[in-house]
Amino acid sequence: MCGITGIFDTRGRSDIDRTVLHRMNESQFHRGPDEGGLHVEPGLGLGHRRLSIIDLSTGQQPLYNEDQSVCVVFNGEIYNYQELIPELQALGHVFHTSSDTEVIVHAWESWGEHCVDRFRGMFAFALWDRNQQSLFLARDRLGVKPLYYALLDDGNFLFGSELKSLLAHGGLKREIDPYAIEEYFALGYVAEPRAIFKQARKLPPAHTLLLRRGQAVGQPKEYWDVRFSLDNPISDRDACAELTARLEESIRLRMISEVPLGAFLSGGVDSSAVVAMMAGLSKTAVNTCSIGFSDPAFNETEFAKLVADRYQTNHYLDMVESDDFDLIDTLARLYDEPYADSSAIPTYRVCELARKHVTVALSGDGGDESFGGYRRYRLHLMEESMRSALPLGLRRPLFGTLGKLYPKADWAPRVFRAKTTFEALARTSAEAYFHSMSLIRSPMRRRLFSESLNSALGGYSALNVFHDHAKKAGTDDPLGLIQYIDLHTYLIGDINTKVDRASMAHSLEVREPLMDHQLVEWLATLPSHLKMRGSESKYLLKKSMEPLLPPDIMYRPKMGFAVPLSRWFRGPLRQRVRDTLLKGQIAESGWFNPEVIKKIVEQHESGLGDHSTPIWTLLMFDAFMRCVMNDPAAIRQSIA
Repeated sequence: MCGITGIFDTRGRSDIDRTVLHRMNESQFHRGPDEGGLHVEPGLGLGHRRLSIIDLSTGQQPLYNEDQSVCVVFNGEIYNYQELIPELQALGHVFHTSSDTEVIVHAWESWGEHCVDRFRGMFAFALWDRNQQSLFLARDRLGVKPLYYALLDDGNFLFGSELKSLLAHGGLKREIDPYAIEEYFALGYVAEPRAIFKQARKLPPAHTLLLRRGQAVGQPKEYWDVRFSLDNPISDRDACAELTARLEESIRLRMISEVPLGAFLSGGVDSSAVVAMMAGLSKTAVNTCSIGFSDPAFNETEFAKLVADRYQTNHYLDMVESDDFDLIDTLARLYDEPYADSSAIPTYRVCELARKHVTVALSGDGGDESFGGYRRYRLHLMEESMRSALPLGLRRPLFGTLGKLYPKADWAPRVFRAKTTFEALARTSAEAYFHSMSLIRSPMRRRLFSESLNSALGGYSALNVFHDHAKKAGTDDPLGLIQYIDLHTYLIGDINTKVDRASMAHSLEVREPLMDHQLVEWLATLPSHLKMRGSESKYLLKKSMEPLLPPDIMYRPKMGFAVPLSRWFRGPLRQRVRDTLLKGQIAESGWFNPEVIKKIVEQHESGLGDHSTPIWTLLMFDAFMRCVMNDPAAIRQSIA
């Protein structure tokens, strides 16, 4: 795992300031503390920070082909590189290392832009071809590895693993995109391909971008997408057997390492399944790491211990105090953009623990999306069964009117909230799922935002993100549709972002066997009843794991990786919330309605409502302004 960065003069061959390139590269030192390297020639500079995992002695980057006309900087792992090396050798290529990085340069020489079709792994790379005067950027299919870029006014094109490397250049305008604010307060993150700053973008997952000297920068090109055909006629028994075989292969590939390796073990079914299969593949005891919470409502350590004891792992456990909120500013500096998933705190801690014992850790991330594990899926399917009774043309006016007329009753149990039910029935599937996924719902966002911000948005809604993906999904299956949306939004913008930044902060490589693209493709062919059966989620995974895991692991309520925000904001963080939200940059920025914020804070303190989510979202936005923007005048100017 590494960090990459670079500068490309799209118009000519101006000198690249090596000092600036070095500064950009060193801003990502945490991603690769083992070695650093630069490549500079007229009009081009590439930088790389290395965390050594494979081919420790000769895998340094930037790495070149035989005549040094092709150069690459690469972040990630190509898991099938050992299969590709003999194939490329048969085509006449000579290898000087045994690293997966060298596969990329030779694959480019043989297959050009289509080289990415051959790679199985997590990756973001930039490849310079001097003969073609072209720079080729690529990102893996499921967005495990990040890649930011920006085209400056002077024609210089910047890229980097993290936004901080672009900011280190000094030429990127810190002008905030109002649409990014809308997406953040709706989703808790800025959705791909947008970035918080107008001039910057994220290369979307499963996309490439080819730049040629002297030509305008074009649009990224998609090279892969998952198709939810749901038409595989396989039996339950055969599906269990094939899933077990596919999981074993995916995990085996991700256990290739020349440095200490282990796994996260939360006590949930996904991470437990990964550990169980690792134990069957490993000749030595597996290293496992868990985080426990002093608050029993959030503590799953007893379940993690069940698995650790069963497979006699080298199990490491750290306890985190419930009031572990001193990381707020640290997280803001790590993420560079506003990011509101509070589980970033325990994720940061478990990565910190893991790095004391291993350099590579396997995770269970991606299981909920592909196997149908979220509780919200079940609720969505219940609503969909009601929506299917009437066509949208009748539902929208009928239930929309009832929703407006019926009194609000947030205090009542969900089943008695008729207003909420009526509103849900008036929506399309994508609208309903966006509503359930929104951290702050649309009416509250409109009230929370100032008149000037609402004006700058011009009616734009983060709902557009879900609509755009729903149009491409190619399925009307209720579960398949929202799985597709999650694979393109929540998994990338929330889960993968969280794990990448938290792990890289500690120079830890995290690998994701449940996100293997071939496994994801196969799962998308399976009918939805193999994922959600009745009220049981992850049906197929649980049935497959019954010989390997105890029932207490698989058939218990899902807890999640949460922190006690509500109590924090009525207790130890009460004054900090008041000082930050009622007096600080949030109040002075001109983006928000101070009276609405005051009401939210007071209602939460008094117990009249639980507004912990909007409060946390505002706190993290404030931390972004203080730690990344660092300039109140620039903040106000962005919205003027």
